[in-house]
Amino acid sequence: MNAALHLSDCVGKAVAGRALGVPRASLYRRMRPSAPRRVRPTPGRALTAAERQTVLEALHSERFRDKAPAEVYATLIDEGVYFCSIRTMHRILAENCELKERRNQLRHPQYTKPELLATGPNQVWSWDITKLLGPAKWTYFHLYVILDIFSRNVVGWMVAPRETAELAKRLIAATCQKQGIAAGSLTIHADRGTSMTSKPVALMLADLGVTKTHSRPHVSDDNPYSESHFKTLKYRPEFPERFGSIEDARAFCQRFFPWYNHEHHHSGIALLTPDMLHYGMASQIIEQRQNVLDQAYARNPERFTHARPMHPPQPTAAWINPPTAIATERNLH
Repeated sequence: MNAALHLSDCVGKAVAGRALGVPRASLYRRMRPSAPRRVRPTPGRALTAAERQTVLEALHSERFRDKAPAEVYATLIDEGVYFCSIRTMHRILAENCELKERRNQLRHPQYTKPELLATGPNQVWSWDITKLLGPAKWTYFHLYVILDIFSRNVVGWMVAPRETAELAKRLIAATCQKQGIAAGSLTIHADRGTSMTSKPVALMLADLGVTKTHSRPHVSDDNPYSESHFKTLKYRPEFPERFGSIEDARAFCQRFFPWYNHEHHHSGIALLTPDMLHYGMASQIIEQRQNVLDQAYARNPERFTHARPMHPPQPTAAWINPPTAIATERNLH
């Protein structure tokens, strides 16, 4: 704007405005001498300083210090006392930098974001429960699944007619025994369902020396591995709309989980199966696959126009909510 004002002295306001993209009206407005700002007079009906102090003291009193202005106004007027309007109470609080939540009400705690790292199997498990539709409307069976986040291996599962802490406790204890979990070596992560946060499960985990963590409320990204696994389950072509009985649900799971652990080549773990990574076969498998790629390249190198074919490396870490620096680096690669 200042450049346009200087240029207008040489070539005129219209030319200067067009050259610099400044409206001519803006130039004229800047050239007009600014009038002194008018001080708004205090209305004759305004509260005096003493009256305003009386209102502020009432709002600060033990009786009203955690009450909203509307509540204070209504209480006082019921007692035959009128100081000022509700809006004036708000203005007085604003003048004293006190216009904030005054009501005595529940304050929700600040939940910390879970940041979990697994660099090998049986370091971090994720578990969750999903509903399987039963034969009639409003009937469900409950599928409990415990998943190792590093290898994506389903280490434990159960189909039950209901969701209870006792059933969850039994499944987790049996799975820890089956996997040979030593005290202090495992963290189990879950959302905040009633079974996950129950006292029996918490006490059992403490007895086993297992650390427990929970997702933040209403944040599905805090339990991504279980959510992704349930999507794989329910998008299988053979997954039915409804199960005829709990036996049907169990029979389906008895076919699905062996397929998932032994045959499913998981895109998140370098196209290995969960069993390959969980039980230490990954290095051998990747070496064998790389030999096949090397042979293919030796036979027809002209078919690989960009680079020699390389198998994806073996996974070395799995995160739930990686720190910002690590997440940024992962996205760059």
